[in-house]
Parts: sequence; structure tokens; C-alpha cells
Amino acid sequence: MARVMAYTSPARGHLYPIVDTLVELRRRGHEVHVRTLASQVGALQGLGLHAEAIAPAIEALPLDDWRWSTPEQALAGGLRTFGERCVHEVPDLQRAIAEVDPDVLLVDVTTVGAAAVAEAGPIPWAQWIPFFQHFALVPNVSPELSLIPFTLAPAGMEVLNGARGQVGLPPLAGPAEAWRAPLYLYYTAEPFEDERLELPPSFRLVGPGLWEPPAQAPDWLADLDEPLVLVTASSEFQRDDALVATALQALGPEDVRVVITTVAHDPGRFPAAANAIVTRWLPHGPLIRRAACVVCHGGMGITQRALAAGVPVCVVPFGRDQTEVAGRVTAAGAGSQVLPDALTPTALRTAIRQAMTMRAGAQRVAAGFSRAGGAAAAAGALESLLASAPEGSQAAVGEIATR
Repeated sequence: MARVMAYTSPARGHLYPIVDTLVELRRRGHEVHVRTLASQVGALQGLGLHAEAIAPAIEALPLDDWRWSTPEQALAGGLRTFGERCVHEVPDLQRAIAEVDPDVLLVDVTTVGAAAVAEAGPIPWAQWIPFFQHFALVPNVSPELSLIPFTLAPAGMEVLNGARGQVGLPPLAGPAEAWRAPLYLYYTAEPFEDERLELPPSFRLVGPGLWEPPAQAPDWLADLDEPLVLVTASSEFQRDDALVATALQALGPEDVRVVITTVAHDPGRFPAAANAIVTRWLPHGPLIRRAACVVCHGGMGITQRALAAGVPVCVVPFGRDQTEVAGRVTAAGAGSQVLPDALTPTALRTAIRQAMTMRAGAQRVAAGFSRAGGAAAAAGALESLLASAPEGSQAAVGEIATR
């Protein structure tokens, strides 16, 4: 039995993809510890995991990239937040390691300070990636993979090197050196990920993590006769309230049942519609299994959850990695997209109708996800990493806590 420690950023969209993996590791007899959002500690403890909150100072630094009007400003704002979190991540993970004495570390790819601690120490470590990585396809040349978002701008490299300086690691000379972990658990799979991409040998595509907090399906779901369209906004606040308002107008005249989860927005802000239920949250799993289409902002979590069920998606991307997700949805023939600047009731209605005809593409993606192996493949990869570690690699764990 090994002691596993997972360290996450303060985002449910980064925690939920790995929960199935952590539960599988526990099922295999490992002792699993998690440092994550305070609001999720109870749910994880209920699964038999040893969960505690990350430092409050980290949660006090939420991403505010939605405030900015251009992608460049949003990227700069996001990188600034990641850099500010690093200062607290380093001592936070050091304390956790000193308390738990783990045999293997699993670190969120956006927790740069935690990754620096992991690289500087003797413990076998891996990172997980819950969103697409960017690559450029050049004729007759292998694709070049970029660590998103840190290698997109010089400020990102400064964040990486700032964290490394906190723990005594030398600076990286350039983006090509950014991939440092021995193992990357990449929570997606072909054909949703581009099949032309030649990933580094440290990558393991395992398909999406599909865990969500357990909840009972609403009683009325079993009695629905009309096609169901699920519309959902992001769990992280951004300017996607326009999607909710436009969907109510677009689908009001349609012979469908509309269920809208506003999540980060007050549902009382939106007008009532005869064929719509608007609420802050409902369990997505049972709704998706019944849905004819899922309309969303293009977050990897909800998009891959729908596609894993063979349900087509209509994406309206508002920022971050969502434009990339929308492009992958359409490239896979698994749905449609509407850009925010073109978002009108007519355009959205047309795109939803188109997506509802694309179930075959969504089912191809679902089959690819299933082949990737999911939680069992991810847990197996971590076990292989630990088995291949040098003898006695845990002997100097205490060194990290005293740096």
C-alpha cells in the first residue's frame, strides 16, 4: 500500500476530473490524501479519502480573467493570479508533505508552486491536465506541445521560474523545458484530442474524469415526453449569463423541455419561460443521459461529460480554453458552436437544431473515451510510476519541508 497525495487548485473543474482516479486508488488499497477547496472537503471525506483544505490565502485569489475585454488582458490577469498563488502553494504543500509523508505526489498542472516543490524533492510525482494543451502542426515536423497557459507569454515563463526560485531550482531557459514531471495524466482522449498529435512519452491519455457530487435525479425527469435540452453556465464566474438569457429566448418557441443551471449566476435574474426550468444547480449526470443536446460555455468538464454519454453539444465559448473546446467539438462532428459576438436567439436556435442531428459524432467520441481506460488506466499509470522509482526515493522527504 502506498500513500498518495493529490494537490489541487481552488477550482472544482480541476478537482472533479481526478476524483474517480483517487477513489480507484483507494479501492486498490492505497491511502489517499487530498488538499483542495474547503467547500469540497466533506464530499471527499465521504468517499473515504483523507481530505483537507488548501491554504485559505490561495482560495482568496480567484481567477478574475472574466473582467478583461481582450484575450491578451485575460491571459495576463490569469498568469498574475497563478503567480500570486505560488507564494502560498510552496509552503502549503511543504507542510502537507511533512504531515503525511507520501510515497507519490499528484499535482494540478496549474499549481506551479506545488509542481516546483514536487520537482525539487525526492518523491515520485505526476501532474494531471484537465484541459487541452496547445500544439502547432508544421508540415513534416512533429507537433510542438505548449504548456498552457504558461508558455503562451513571457509572463508565464516568469511565473514558472519564480516558483522554481522559491525552492532553489534553476530557471527554465525556454518553453521547451516546461514539461518536467515524469508522468502526465491527460484527462481526454482521441478522437476528441487531435489524432495527429504526437505527445511526449510522459503523457497518458486516460479519457475524462466524470465524477460529480452524488445527488438524486428530480422526480419529474422520468415523466418527460419532450426532448430535453440542458443549458448550463460555468461553475467559475464569467460573463456567460448571456448564454442563459439567449437560450430562454431561442428555445421558448421550440417543442422541447429546457433545463437551465445557472451555477455562478443568480437564477432569479432570468425571466420565466413556460417550457423551461431555471435553477442554480441540478445533478447533470441524469439530465445528460436523458438529453437530446447539451448547450454550454465549453468547459472541459461539462463538454466531455456530455460527449462521454454520446450526447451532442452546442458550445458558446466565452474565454480561457473554451474556444479550443468548441473547435474540437465541431472538428469531431459531435456538435456545433456559436461565437459570443454572433450570439442571438436565431443563431443559437439554429446551432442547437444542428447539434441535435449529430449524435453519431458524439457517440464516436464516447467510444474513444471508453477505450482510453478512465480511472483504472490513470491509477495504473501512477502505480507504475511508483514501482519504477529508485529504491529509497522517499528517504529524504523531510528535506522538502525544510527548504
